[in-house]
This record gives sequence, structure tokens and C-alpha cells, in this order.
Amino acid sequence: MSLKEQITDDMKAAMRAKDTGRLGTIRLITAAMKQKEVDERIELTDAHVLAIIEKMIKQRKDSITQFEAGGRQDLADIEKAELEVLSAYMPAALSVDEISGEVAQAIAATGAAGPQDMGKVMAVLKGKLAGRADMTAVSALVKKALTHA
Repeated sequence: MSLKEQITDDMKAAMRAKDTGRLGTIRLITAAMKQKEVDERIELTDAHVLAIIEKMIKQRKDSITQFEAGGRQDLADIEKAELEVLSAYMPAALSVDEISGEVAQAIAATGAAGPQDMGKVMAVLKGKLAGRADMTAVSALVKKALTHA
């Protein structure tokens, strides 16, 4: 079953269970998926869906930070609940050691020699680690590895 089908099934289950909080978040996901399909005239793959969900997670984290800084804990709690639903669709996150191993492999595969080759290494890693690792942290590891190379 594709991720898109799983999300649709989860939406139906949330409707039957009258779980309005979960249903609202799942509807946001389906709306974002349909928008991308219409805009780009493509059929979404699991990788596309994961990219959409990853973007939504990042937005929720930013919102939580802003709401808490503004003293709006009620709104931050809503965003946290949405974040929990969104996170359930993401694959298991990789550990720092696993990410470091992938970084070392990508550097060896691309023959990167210094910071100027960071783009080549990140291009390889983005495909492998998308949705399974925070790409900001991966970027920092690549930069560190290439400056000490």
C-alpha cells in the first residue's frame, strides 16, 4: 500500500471514529497532495508525499516556536497535536552514527575533496536520507567532514 493510500484509509478511519483533530490534520495533508498533483500534473510517489509531510512538519515546528515565544500556549498545543499526526507518517529517523556512515560513503562515492564539493555530496545524500534525517544536521556533518578532509 502506498503512503497516499494509507493516508486516505486513515482519513476514513478518523471520520468513522469522529476524531476531529486527527481528521483535520489528515485533510491538510490530502489537500497539499492534491494541490501538488494539480500544479505539477503528476501522480505523487511516496517520495513526493514524504517531501510534502516533511515540509508540513517543519512549518509546525516553526509555528510552535513562534507561538511559545508569543505566549500563545493554546495555539502551540494545537500545532503540537498536528505535528504528532504528521510525524506518524515519516519513516524511522536514522541515528547520528548511521548518518555519519552515509556521509562518509557519499564523500567517497563523489570523490569530494573540500568544501567546494559540498553540493555534489548533498545531492547524493538528499535522495538517500530524505524523510529519514534532518537535512540541516546532515549538511552540518558534511561541512565538518569536508573541512577536515
